[in-house]
Amino acid sequence: MKRYIVMLLCGVLSTATAGSLLTVSGGQTALAQEVQTDKNEQTQEAAGNDESQAETDGTEHAQISASEAPALPGLTWDHALPLSYADQFSVDYYEGGYKLFTIEGDGEFLLVPDGEEAPEDLPDDITVLSHTPQSIYLVATSAMDFFCGLDALDAISLSGTNADGWYIDKAKAALEDGSISFAGKYSAPDYEQILAAGCDLAIESTMIYHKPEVKEKLEELGIPVMVEHSSYESHPLGRTEWVKLYGALLGKEDEAEALFEEQASQLKSLENMENTGKTVAFFYINSMGAANVRKAGDYVSKMIDLAGGQYIFKDLGADEEGQSTMNMGMEDFYAGAKDADYIIYNSTIDGELKSLDELLKKSALLKDFKAVKEGNVWCLTKSMFQETTCLGDVIMDMHRMLTEEDPQGLTYLYRLE
Repeated sequence: MKRYIVMLLCGVLSTATAGSLLTVSGGQTALAQEVQTDKNEQTQEAAGNDESQAETDGTEHAQISASEAPALPGLTWDHALPLSYADQFSVDYYEGGYKLFTIEGDGEFLLVPDGEEAPEDLPDDITVLSHTPQSIYLVATSAMDFFCGLDALDAISLSGTNADGWYIDKAKAALEDGSISFAGKYSAPDYEQILAAGCDLAIESTMIYHKPEVKEKLEELGIPVMVEHSSYESHPLGRTEWVKLYGALLGKEDEAEALFEEQASQLKSLENMENTGKTVAFFYINSMGAANVRKAGDYVSKMIDLAGGQYIFKDLGADEEGQSTMNMGMEDFYAGAKDADYIIYNSTIDGELKSLDELLKKSALLKDFKAVKEGNVWCLTKSMFQETTCLGDVIMDMHRMLTEEDPQGLTYLYRLE
């Protein structure tokens, strides 16, 4: 994995509150992502909105040698965390329990074992986490499911989403019973509340790049900021594999490995399956009346492929960098998708639909689509992009949609009639 450091925006940090993690000075510049046309899509956490261009085949990445590992003064490298799909982060282990987290486009974070000191003469662009996080301000909704799966909700004290915005039962319950408190969304956090809670790490979504002043302010207050990039992964299991990053952060590597393998194992039954050749359109209609679709190479299009289908826009934006979605006029969408065998409506942004008529009211053009005429219109449940440990289950639902005449008991898809 390519390693590079993004320099920090802010200057020398002020004194942190007691118990906070120490962030080394140097602030961060990150290229702001393209602003999405539809405001609802922006606030939906960039959950699957951006992708890496690299493809992975599920084989374990070649392990680096000690000579290739990041050299840190006073520390001896031991090994790297094995990864099979993810290429947007790495974790390097050093003797004595030190761990270096590298996130593509976000920087490097050194986790110091509890009770130990950070080594002297570290590069200024490495953020030091002085202890295992115990009071996290979690803004990236896609990370919550990892914490639930690791039985680590007690490490989160603050949320950037209120109870009504959570579709994960454990998260919703924690907000309702007060064990986790709402501390403001990514663009308007309650700094006093965050400080009072002794926050020692903020985990942000990529939406923070639209509000660099918020990231800068948190860092000035001595709160390290880690930006969640799982949605940049090109393979759906690369996104799921981010559970290993949080497992390493919390000292729960074994639990993280078990969670990941549970999802990966579900795809083994599909490994030798012949593609059905059936085409699938995946979209939603935004507030401007345009169809928002995934570009080729996005992890959602890869999910369709793994399920045995073919994404209808297989060449759309494949050579473009940046976001993995784009808005398309309905006439253009009609020209490209009217003959798709299946339609999947993305309700995670626009809200779940109750009937086919409700979808057709969004655009009269849809009534002429092949999938509409043949009764192959499906809707994705709005919880999918929050339930990041379930992508293997979603792929299996898609596979059943493509191969069974009347599949029953699907978890993340339902037919619109």
